[in-house]
Amino acid sequence: MDKNIAAGLLDTTISRREFLAGTAGLTFSFALGGSLLGRPSETLAAGAAVKMNAWVTIGTDDVVTILTPGAEMGQGTMTSLPLILAEELDADWSRVKVEFAPPIPKIYGNPDALLNGGQASLASIAVAGYYTPLRMAGAQARRVLIDSVAQNWKVPASELRTENGRVIHDKSGQRISYGEIAKFATVPAQPPAIAAADLKKPADFRLIGRKDIGRIDVPSKVNGTAVYGIDAQVPGMVYASMLESPSEGAKAENVDSSAALKIPGVTRVVPMPFGIAVLGTTVEATRAGRNALKVTWNTSGTDAGKFDSDKAKQEYESAARDPNADAMEWSKKGDAASAVKGAAKTLEAAYWSEHCYHAQMEPMNCIAKVAEDGKSADIWTGTQFGALGTLVASGILKTTPDRIRLHQHLLGGGYGRRITPDIIAQAVALSNVTKQTVKLMLTREDDFAAGRPRPMTHHVLKAGLDGSGNLVGWQHRIVAENVDAIAAPPRFKATGGKDLIGWRGMELPHYGIPNVTCDAVRRIHGTRVHAWRGIGAGYNKFAVESFLDEVASAKGADPLAFRLELTKSDARATAVIQAVAEMADWKRKRGGERALGIAFSEYHGSLSAGIAEVSVNRKSGKVRVHNYWIAVDPGQVIQPDNVHAQLESAVVYGLSAALVEELQIKNGAIAQSNFHEYKVLRMSDMPEIHTRIVASNAAPTGMGEIGVVTVAPAIGNAIFKLTGKRLRNLPMSPERVKGVLA
Repeated sequence: MDKNIAAGLLDTTISRREFLAGTAGLTFSFALGGSLLGRPSETLAAGAAVKMNAWVTIGTDDVVTILTPGAEMGQGTMTSLPLILAEELDADWSRVKVEFAPPIPKIYGNPDALLNGGQASLASIAVAGYYTPLRMAGAQARRVLIDSVAQNWKVPASELRTENGRVIHDKSGQRISYGEIAKFATVPAQPPAIAAADLKKPADFRLIGRKDIGRIDVPSKVNGTAVYGIDAQVPGMVYASMLESPSEGAKAENVDSSAALKIPGVTRVVPMPFGIAVLGTTVEATRAGRNALKVTWNTSGTDAGKFDSDKAKQEYESAARDPNADAMEWSKKGDAASAVKGAAKTLEAAYWSEHCYHAQMEPMNCIAKVAEDGKSADIWTGTQFGALGTLVASGILKTTPDRIRLHQHLLGGGYGRRITPDIIAQAVALSNVTKQTVKLMLTREDDFAAGRPRPMTHHVLKAGLDGSGNLVGWQHRIVAENVDAIAAPPRFKATGGKDLIGWRGMELPHYGIPNVTCDAVRRIHGTRVHAWRGIGAGYNKFAVESFLDEVASAKGADPLAFRLELTKSDARATAVIQAVAEMADWKRKRGGERALGIAFSEYHGSLSAGIAEVSVNRKSGKVRVHNYWIAVDPGQVIQPDNVHAQLESAVVYGLSAALVEELQIKNGAIAQSNFHEYKVLRMSDMPEIHTRIVASNAAPTGMGEIGVVTVAPAIGNAIFKLTGKRLRNLPMSPERVKGVLA
């Protein structure tokens, strides 16, 4: 099982007859493998089992149906990915219909190196990974249309062109719609050869980059017809609530369900390895039953049950400074240890970040309907990783993934939380045990209890300056629970224990520092840490960019000028830093009650720089961000308005994490139970957010998370500029601010 996940492959076979059943028109089912540049397809003999890559169907009614391989959780890829294919197809966007692709990684997998062919929505790599494959798929389909018309009209294909869903022959004035072509065209077994040079030049794009094309999911969200997983209804289903296990490995003992079973509408209480389920005829009944349960949890013998986030801090600090600690190298350039040791001036600082809850608006939920024989199932949910969900479900039922049918729904927030298939596993197990169709919905309290938080991290950084004040050496060590070990065990094993999620962002590819070493020390406590919006960069860049400001202060340099000096050999980095400085009017002096702070970051190829304008109430300790400016270079932009929307969204998420969000873990369990205990930033605390896209000719890169990364360090740097005091712990809560200012 693990090997298949690691390779991103599920050996699912689909017969041509099954796939084409019900289609009316022209379905392009080319096998795009390897480089995705038009590999010969398999022969599609009638009834033969084949592995296909079918992205687009053209109906005789002129409707072009394009499949999107990922989830839609507000990031906009349900629009941007089909738009890429439609561009090369020259489709009429008003006639395009978008549907979710089934979870079949061998067909719809993302070739990005981070997923290696896996099919999941995470890490802002959808556009970057699918950009070329989708363009090729669109171009191949367009070539088939042209060749079919050329043969039908007896004209050279070179005389034909396409425009807005039509093939046109200028010499004769003939025009024909794609739907009409679908009535006579056939798809060849061998896809037409398309070279990269055959693709459109950006200057010829009609759809990509347009500001008047909105996201296709927005209208339904505005008028209330959008269907999220929590909205799904299936005939004959029962409801379930779950008193979640407080920590990994905790066992329920002394379960008293008598009071729960007396509640009208409660039909059954089912102890499971992951918690206690209450089933019933209504949501209200199951939730009342869940609240009436009396359970004692036994956490003895588990690592997770012993973990206390506050008590662990001394252990983290010791590991960070222990020269004999079992540290693993993450990135290295030159000899940082020697450079720092021999420097004319050295600096050292430590930083912290606390656990964070995903705080997605929609609590976890799933409907599962297991067949009578227990060998197949239907699942209705919103998930970021449907292929993993079907694989886990098939493992529970001891069947194969092709026997699990996933009905993908919109996600009411993902941020990494809906990568984990725990809710799918729970619903499938309950349905299998009870032989009923079960709709499992977690209460907010149980969503907290079952949370997969961002890990707590400790950082120690060292820098060395030579006699001329040049930054010649940089060392960064992180101590944390390893996210990959929990979230991606096969990759964790394949990399020898590295944390591709948790350590990302420590590296400094755009700064001209000659000697850099970044390493990590893993702590093993069994906490259920996971990916969180911005992953490791969200806390690593807080430490990096804050410490960089400390270095600038030590050498008497302006923070902006210092970053421009370090990036002088990197035109793209320099451009975004200069752009945000211009937006904020960096050189203009603010009043005595406000100050500016700056930060720069890279994330999966996207570059951004942010500036925060803050004030501090010295009596209450509250930090107020009045303005936040952010410039971004994401390469080729598919939908400009969506880029601005994603930046604004990410800044809001980053502000909340930077200023107020903090989970404590006591005896392995998350201490907070709801939003009255876990604070998130309120609308009244939102600043004015100013965004700018910095144009470049680079390939498209991700947008969903880059806006988070610079927020915290920019705020911290502004506080230092204003008060002369450095905040070294996220979140920068009023209590911590008062403590530092005291």
